[in-house]
Amino acid sequence: MININTHIIPGIDEGIQTIEDSIELAEAAVREGISTIVATPAYQEGINLYSKREILTQVEDLNKHLQKRQINLTVLPGQIISIYGDLLDDIKHNQILTINKDTPYILLELPKDHVPQYTSNLFFNLQMEGYIPIIAQPERNKQIQQNPNLLYKLIKHGAYAQLSAGSICGKYGKKISKLSHQFIEANLIHLIASDSRGNKRKFHMRTASNIINRKYGYAAGEILTENAQQVIKGTPIISAPPEYMKRKKLLPLFN
Repeated sequence: MININTHIIPGIDEGIQTIEDSIELAEAAVREGISTIVATPAYQEGINLYSKREILTQVEDLNKHLQKRQINLTVLPGQIISIYGDLLDDIKHNQILTINKDTPYILLELPKDHVPQYTSNLFFNLQMEGYIPIIAQPERNKQIQQNPNLLYKLIKHGAYAQLSAGSICGKYGKKISKLSHQFIEANLIHLIASDSRGNKRKFHMRTASNIINRKYGYAAGEILTENAQQVIKGTPIISAPPEYMKRKKLLPLFN
């Protein structure tokens, strides 16, 4: 398996303070059946304390530690970016990492409580410049929980979405789990990842994969797995036309 959203770099990632923390998380990933991880330290406008070059150096150093200890895991560079209006300008100034550095895929995080009004325009402008937005964990955004078709509109216009494995497994409650499955059924999810950060948040990737295979068939699970491979290679991912989520289907979620 490939996990495109993990906090594993020591000293600059939440929950990971030392190289031993990174090693412990890497060993847990291997036990989970994960062979490749994208390191995604958070980038927030105005408070970022580390540069693109520092992340690349840290990832290279971490891979050396893993090889030395014979841990069969590859770490690739990336970031998860909290969206803001001037994001595209900072990409053009070479301040931001896409997934695996040279791919067009960029992992983006919405605010927890709303979807900014400029989101659609930002995504459109990113796509016009050749970038492909991946929305991380949309099921945990409060406004999307209240109006899931906000996600439909973004996917309809060319964005993709990454669901948290923990959401599938019910780690954030029954309502988020239910919504996550509704998203899968409506073709609004293209990738599964963990957002792992040491003991604070575990992988749950194997369990999520088993749930998807059992409920939606192995073909669905294989597509999600293959899409992660396509993302790190920078090649087109597999997607089906998104479906508008009818109100009668959504009401039970909030009863």
